[in-house]
Amino acid sequence: MITVLDFGGQYSHLITRRIRECEVYSELLPYSTSPEILKRLNAKGIILSGGPASVYEKNAPKCDPRVFELGLPVLGICYGLQLMVDMLGGHVKSTTRSEYGKTSLKVIDHSDLFHSISPEIVTWMSHGDYAEKLPDGFEIIGTSVNCNSAAIRNSTSRYYGVQFHPEVAHTNQGTQIIKNFVQDICGCSPSWTAKSIIDTAVEQIRSSVGDHRVLAAVSGGIDSTTTAVLVQRALKNKLTCIFVNHGLLRKNEEHLVLQSLNELGLNVHYVDASEQFFQKLIGIKDSEQKRKIIGEEFIKVFDEASGKLGVFEWLAQGTLYPDVIESAGTGSVASRIKTHHNVGGIPQWSKFKIIEPLKLLYKDEVRKIAAELGIPDVLVKSHPFPGPGLAVRIIGEVNEDKLRICKDASAIVEETLKRHGLYEEVWQAFAVVGDDLGVGVLGDQRRLGHMVTVRIVKSVDGMTADWARIPEDVLEEMSSQITGEVTGVTWVGYTITSKPPSTIEPC
Repeated sequence: MITVLDFGGQYSHLITRRIRECEVYSELLPYSTSPEILKRLNAKGIILSGGPASVYEKNAPKCDPRVFELGLPVLGICYGLQLMVDMLGGHVKSTTRSEYGKTSLKVIDHSDLFHSISPEIVTWMSHGDYAEKLPDGFEIIGTSVNCNSAAIRNSTSRYYGVQFHPEVAHTNQGTQIIKNFVQDICGCSPSWTAKSIIDTAVEQIRSSVGDHRVLAAVSGGIDSTTTAVLVQRALKNKLTCIFVNHGLLRKNEEHLVLQSLNELGLNVHYVDASEQFFQKLIGIKDSEQKRKIIGEEFIKVFDEASGKLGVFEWLAQGTLYPDVIESAGTGSVASRIKTHHNVGGIPQWSKFKIIEPLKLLYKDEVRKIAAELGIPDVLVKSHPFPGPGLAVRIIGEVNEDKLRICKDASAIVEETLKRHGLYEEVWQAFAVVGDDLGVGVLGDQRRLGHMVTVRIVKSVDGMTADWARIPEDVLEEMSSQITGEVTGVTWVGYTITSKPPSTIEPC
């Protein structure tokens, strides 16, 4: 594996994604991770991420100096380069010629890190500091117009640094640069494949659970379904699945979910707790509070069901890596973006031990695993759906009227995309409704109705996303159908904000 030490950079998670695209396992860990832990993880190389700080500032984040005594190859990216220079005896200072955005890099040496890279490439820079003096043993292997030390190397110690971000799509041949470091310099073999992930997960489930029984929370989404199939493969008849209808599902989804899960041969127990959840959400407007209430209510339902179905010690959940990162569950310097019900909503009083076989995976990796497991395409290619359901697509308090509008309008959005062959080209598509009202004219009469916002984005793993450029005639078709068929809606808007600065879900 390759360890990425996180110094708070906005692209830190992308580094792990690019490494995994090279079929090598990578994990994002706090910058304070000790050398002892890195040894136990059997890391073959270390990458120091970017970050917003300057190394000469008081309280700037710094890794344990012993990291450089492990004898492992190290690649510093942006702040990581500057930190390595500073800690190994060089000097970093502020520059009057900062570089932000696309910048040309001239490659001086092609022997290792830049093997098979063009003599000049476009890179993505984001820095206001630079290495004025390199530590002993280092040399320059790449330059830019405003930064002479844009890429550096100590070939004896196998220390490398780049002032640009090879992990972002804007850097030409960036993945090849990462591949050169991971496979050629660190010596990692490309063995992080769907089959190897399945084999490892099955073995870990067996060793963790032993002879105990497992209760799996299933929603019909690809995450929980893949989790259940993995547990079933590992434990056979020791798995019981519970599908909780919290009343916040997409239109008619409960029927489709039950059919799909039964076709997979899973032992599914259906619980209709929609009224129970709805009562708990009355008067609740804050999105974080809604998420936590739903997470806790899920566990209550599972506790009650387990008493009726037998004795269960373990609860299996489809938690993914982005859920952990966004809930600031990595122990890194990342701030909490939002609490995911399956990360931050598990109450202390729960008797369950939690098993999360997918918690170090991204969505696209889960889809590859699902396909390898033989899960039908209709589930593999379905759009992600939040655990708290439509509660996080309804801004403010959840009531029957807003819930109906959200369900009906979202169904129209998805159906329209499918008619035009666009559904599988986008990551998520849904409707959002809040308390804002707009004046409309229906049947020659003035009407005050809800404003509905359509959200359609493209993404690879959900960590970043761009708004989808849907043809105007398709959007017009959605708007006409929503205002014409969904009672109480007078306005339809389309959101064109990417992630960041927004999140994909509205709350």
